[in-house]
Amino acid sequence: MPIIYIAITNHGFGHTTRAASIAATIQKLCPDVLLIIVTTAPRWLLESYIEGDFIYRPRSFDIGVVQADSLNMDKVATLEKLQAIKAKQRSLVSSEVNFIRQNRVGLILADIPPLAAIFARNAGIPCWASSNFSWNFIYQDWGKEFREIGDWMSECYSQCDRLFRLPFHEPMSAFDNITDVGLTGGSPRYAIEELRATWQITTPIEQTALLTFGGLGLQQIPYHNLKNFPDWQFISFDAAAPNLPNLIKIADRKYRPVDFMPLCGRVISKPGYSTFAEAVRLGIPIVTITREDFAEAALLLEGITNYSQHQILTPAEFFQGNWEFLHQSPNQPHKVESIAKNGNEEVAQSVISYFH
Repeated sequence: MPIIYIAITNHGFGHTTRAASIAATIQKLCPDVLLIIVTTAPRWLLESYIEGDFIYRPRSFDIGVVQADSLNMDKVATLEKLQAIKAKQRSLVSSEVNFIRQNRVGLILADIPPLAAIFARNAGIPCWASSNFSWNFIYQDWGKEFREIGDWMSECYSQCDRLFRLPFHEPMSAFDNITDVGLTGGSPRYAIEELRATWQITTPIEQTALLTFGGLGLQQIPYHNLKNFPDWQFISFDAAAPNLPNLIKIADRKYRPVDFMPLCGRVISKPGYSTFAEAVRLGIPIVTITREDFAEAALLLEGITNYSQHQILTPAEFFQGNWEFLHQSPNQPHKVESIAKNGNEEVAQSVISYFH
């Protein structure tokens, strides 16, 4: 039985959903695989992407960035937690290596905690990674203390045996063996007609918009602007959203944002790989905002500018404006050629070929 230990970075929900999309594809193509999913993201989120059985191991080996919501970061708390993890490296490695050996794991797939490569090296098995950035890239401009953490992470990443580099990426020069793959992400599970009937959605696609801001959400979404568009239908997964006549709040966890994307003429989101990748895979126009303090954002905005219909707003236009952008047509992608969308399958086939 192929046994795969999938270590997922603990930062929002995006890393979890894209890793789970790959895991689900592995399981579909190789039903006898045993997946061990290692993350502190909630089990229900994993189950919304992985239909079969898996072992859930709630462990944290990195922190990403400590955030109050999807945009506001606490760099001081982030540094403290990173230093605490680095100080515990020996005990973390010892514990996970014992678990990996006891469970006869044959391969680690990481997105993208640095210590995963150290676990694999000490357990005598390969570590493959998949991501569009590594955490040292995020921290590199945050001062001397973060550069020291970044150097430690680069040393860890250098011990990975292979990297599947996702689109919208930075160079990721810490990795020696790089394979570029297509976009990853989930696919819709429900017919448009079924969703329309269940949620009584009658607006045309061009007047339906999905509001999705990642697992951490946003504290100050300007929902009052929705009253300016009474003939539009807005869809949100935000439990704290107000009750408005043209806003549907999805609370049933069997549904995911990607399930509603085909109903929508636009996806309105903060910069995030998983949301962008799923929208681009489905050809749904993206409305988003600039973000100056998180290095990945520039890569993502360049990606959708090249490969998606898009509207890129300043934070002031989004938070203080009246959303006039909804009266405007999205910009066309700069590139004529399409982007590869088969990343799930490319990674999954490589994993299965390794075991067979």
